Amino acid sequence: MNRGLILACILACGTWSVLPAAAQGRIATVDLTRVFDNYWKTKEAEAALKKRGAELEQDHKSMVEELRKHNEEYQKLLASAGDQAVSEEERERRKQNAEAKLKQMRELQESIAQFERQARATIEEQRNRMRNNLLSEIRTVIQSRAKAAGYALVIDVSADSIRNTPVVLYNSGDNDITQAVLDQLNLNAPASTSSTPSKP
Repeated sequence: MNRGLILACILACGTWSVLPAAAQGRIATVDLTRVFDNYWKTKEAEAALKKRGAELEQDHKSMVEELRKHNEEYQKLLASAGDQAVSEEERERRKQNAEAKLKQMRELQESIAQFERQARATIEEQRNRMRNNLLSEIRTVIQSRAKAAGYALVIDVSADSIRNTPVVLYNSGDNDITQAVLDQLNLNAPASTSSTPSKP
């Protein structure tokens, strides 16, 4: 083997030994789940969502209570319609009143079912909208920090595959920007919110 070929092999080996280190220096990691959960706006959004859910639940309880009262009235009307102590004409009138009450109950039951469907859709829509808005803000901060630090790629170490297995199997944590991202996101957090927990 001539000297030129030997030198080329040495240079090639040297290049392969250097490239991974250089590439690693341009890759950062972030625990997106931790960032999302500890962003002060996430806690605020969850509180708003919980409040809206409680309001809808209260409305639902009122409708169910109204249905219960209708049912009690219906049972009384139904019983009175069979009272042999009154005239047949009166029994017929009471029977018609019972049927009218039953119709009201069925309409109310349908209204309750429709309310339940709409309430679930409302909460889900609000949750998705809040989540997307928060993730957009978080992503903007991550991109800004990554560009400023010269990272070519940021990997979410909390991500799972479709088989519910970790996507990242090993992470040294050398270029983790989770805390830095959290600090920036929570920089203007209201005094009432809790401080960002440090990385364990």
